[in-house]
This record gives sequence, structure tokens and C-alpha cells, in this order.
Amino acid sequence: MMPPTGGESTASQVGRHGLPGIGGRRDGRPRVERSGTLTEADWEAHRAAVFGAAYRILGTVAEAEDVTQEVWLRAATADLSEVRDLRAWLVTLAARTSYNVLRSARVRRETYVGPWLPEPLLTGPDTATRVIMDESVSTAMLVVMERLSPAERVALVLHDVFGLPFDRVAEVLGSTPAAGRKLASRARARVAAVRERPRASRTETERVLKAFKAAADAGDIAGLVELLHPDAVYVADGGGKAIAARRPVGGAARIALLAVRQIEIRRPDAFRVIEVNGDPALATYDGGELVWLDTVEVADGRITEFRRLVNPEKLAHLGHI
Repeated sequence: MMPPTGGESTASQVGRHGLPGIGGRRDGRPRVERSGTLTEADWEAHRAAVFGAAYRILGTVAEAEDVTQEVWLRAATADLSEVRDLRAWLVTLAARTSYNVLRSARVRRETYVGPWLPEPLLTGPDTATRVIMDESVSTAMLVVMERLSPAERVALVLHDVFGLPFDRVAEVLGSTPAAGRKLASRARARVAAVRERPRASRTETERVLKAFKAAADAGDIAGLVELLHPDAVYVADGGGKAIAARRPVGGAARIALLAVRQIEIRRPDAFRVIEVNGDPALATYDGGELVWLDTVEVADGRITEFRRLVNPEKLAHLGHI
């Protein structure tokens, strides 16, 4: 049997609560799967869902890959003869494992140096495996989900994204279906602002990113201010391992000045637009090494939120040029 790898290859559907579902059954009828032991074909059919559940809950590629590996190892030695819906069983196991990881890592995340951004998931043509993304894996959504409690994240992902019933949620959380329903409702309300926010097209986002890069390289403060909403917010994640603003920076003029100063200090020599989490991102390199990754939210042609990831541990898996 081949070991698991990350990435999603299942088509997205729209969940009834606004978050995109990815093929979960809501009619209560189990899907009959091959019984007995886990075959390679069984795993290949469902590993994307396993990784997807783990990544949505944890927000890091490395931890999601570890969870996927653990689920594969446990499933490969389990007696599956009584399992009627293999996908739901695997996703539930992934959620339980991720929940345990998230709870154990909570103290570490609470003491994280500066703002936290999710570890980017490479998507689009640069990936070896085709990945079909949805709103629940966007950087903006994962940033908001980081503010939820571990239990809220599990309830939201299992029910609203994967379409699993609340008795499955209760099984993972060690609670009741009613409690799981309340957790999902509370989480849903907290992510509503991201769901309802108009999203710029991929073409428009890429255009704005390139224009921002050109203006920053030229030291064009006025040009940068024009590209930024007056109330724009800049968030940088260095994790204490790279130089980065430890608090969000607000206001177009302040962000523009910061962007120019960073270029003057670092003098990077190459950049390219890549796709992460389903959206364009600007990857900046120095001597072939990826030094920062920029993602943005754009409304009416202006950047409302600018995110710069400089933590080398979170950039390492994206490689070099």
C-alpha cells in the first residue's frame, strides 16, 4: 500500500449552511464500502478527504500530513468489516486525531510570537496532484478559524464542510449531538463575515499584487497608497524566527512606508505569482530562497488586508527557485 500524501481531488459542492461541502451525505443513508481490510484503492479514494479535514482543523500542512499518515497506519491494521461508510469513518478518525493535536498544541499557539497565519497549501498548476479548493481552505477563512476553540473548529468542519451528522461530531468531542449543534452554530456565526465578504476575481487579485510589488520596488509611496484601502490592515507572521511586525499595522500610508523600507533592507532579487489556498500569492526570493509570501484581500480594486508570511518554517515546504 502506498503511503498517504496531501491534497484534495474531490469536487466541491455548496453546503446548506453556506460553507462549501465536499460530498458528504446528509440523507442519513450510509454508503456501502468494501469491507474487511483497507485496500490501496480504498485509501486512494478517500485520502484527500482525510488530509482536507486535518488541514482545515489544524491550519498547517506539516501537522495535517502527520495526521494523514497516522490515520492511514491505523486504518491499514483495523478490522473494517463492520464499517458501512468508509469515508465518514476515516474523516471522523482524522478529526479526532486533529482535535487531540490541536488541544495539545494550544499552549504553544497561545504563546506564538506575533500574529499567526496558516501554513500555505500550494494549489494550482504548481502542485503534483490537482487540488480543487473551496472557501473553507482560503487563507482568510483559516485565519478566522484559528480564533475558534478546538471544539468549534471540529464541529464546523465535520458538519458544515464534510456533511457529517452531529452524532459523529459528538463522537469526536465526547459530547452530545445537541452540544455539537450549538458549537457549529456559534462557529458559523463567527465566520459569517468571511463568507459574506465579496471576493475579487483571481485576475484582479493577481493584477493588484503585481502592481503593489512594482510600486514597492520603485519606492513609489503614492502609488502604494492608491492600491491600499485607507483602512487597510497589514499582518506579518515571523513566528519569532524572522524579522516581522509583531502587531498588525493599520492605514494605507503606514503600510506603504513599511513595504518600501522592507524592500530597501532586504533587496530581494526575484519574485513570481503562485497559487496557495486557491488564491494568487506573491512569492519573493533572495538568492533562490523564498523569503516571504504575500496574500491579500481585495475590494473595489484596493487591498483591504495584506498578509506577509516570513516564518521560514512555514515557507520551507514551498521550495526554492
